[in-house]
Amino acid sequence: MKFWIKKLAYIVLAIVLISVCVNMFLGPHYIAAGGLTGLAIILEEWLNVSRSVVIYIGNGIVLVLTFIFLGREIFFNTVIGASLLPMVISIVPKYMLISDRMLSMVIGSAVFGIAVSILYHNNASSGGTAVPPLILKKYLNISPSVGLFATDGLVVILCLFVFDVDAFFYAIASIFITSAAMNYIENGANRKKMVYIISRFHESIMKDILHEIGRGVTLIPSVGAFEQQQKPMLMVTLGKKDYQKLVTIVDTHDKEAFMITDTVSDVHGKGFSYESGSV
Repeated sequence: MKFWIKKLAYIVLAIVLISVCVNMFLGPHYIAAGGLTGLAIILEEWLNVSRSVVIYIGNGIVLVLTFIFLGREIFFNTVIGASLLPMVISIVPKYMLISDRMLSMVIGSAVFGIAVSILYHNNASSGGTAVPPLILKKYLNISPSVGLFATDGLVVILCLFVFDVDAFFYAIASIFITSAAMNYIENGANRKKMVYIISRFHESIMKDILHEIGRGVTLIPSVGAFEQQQKPMLMVTLGKKDYQKLVTIVDTHDKEAFMITDTVSDVHGKGFSYESGSV
């Protein structure tokens, strides 16, 4: 029960953020940055149809696709978001919070991307064009941020026919910012350091890493091309906060040690994707 309550709270939070972005940041400046919400902004101006009505109709179609391609769990999660979004959008006032169009676009797009990522992390969506990226992710392993960019592009083209050229380019910029925010949430927020160490004091360094940092170490046989001598190489993956500890340990034992550090976006396994005591 606690799990579902927490999940529902995240979904509601994301829907509220999306509604605020549409009605207070993007909509007042006629920035239809793709998606069903962008289409709703366009049709409201073009055909004088309420945004909430457009979203209700569009989400009805999307729910059918969700049930067919994504299964019951995501379908029921999408039902929540798809039902809440038009309701919350009709409640949130249409108010221009920031008069500067550029600033409003940047803030609204970034928050919009964060909100959509929250939904994706909870296997949910607000319906609309947020669902096709999930289908592309499942069947073609295409990143949700890339899928969202592709589907939203079709909506943005309509800006040229309903608004003006400025609105078209603002919408394109908004999609880039939204995709960048989503990509950072998906990959950047969980970056780790992968470090390779070659040192004659590898045993002492390895022991300190195990005991002082508490991270596992892999010992890899390696041969130097110039001297043709075998030199054991250590490989360790750790978080940013432990990286400086590692540098201190290596410098303490061997200031001439050879270190290669790389940044990795995703790590799965014991101590990273689940707790060390879990199965």
